[in-house]
Amino acid sequence: MDIEFDNLEELKKRITPALKTKVKELKNKNYNLITTEDIWDYLIKYKWRTSKNLTLYDIINDILKIDENNIEEFAIKRREQND
Repeated sequence: MDIEFDNLEELKKRITPALKTKVKELKNKNYNLITTEDIWDYLIKYKWRTSKNLTLYDIINDILKIDENNIEEFAIKRREQND
């Protein structure tokens, strides 16, 4: 069964539980700065930018296996740029 989404916001809404789960896991490991938006933006910008035909499984897997150090570095740089 293929699941298709009309736009990124629809996809994001569908995977929000996985994003929240990952944030909770990271907070338990003392990565307290990372938000669901950080994970979403990081994956859009670096992981999925050139990907084609990702399945929902691939997307959830990428969220749950995201490199903690890379996402923390991304979140820190993002906050520095916004200050």
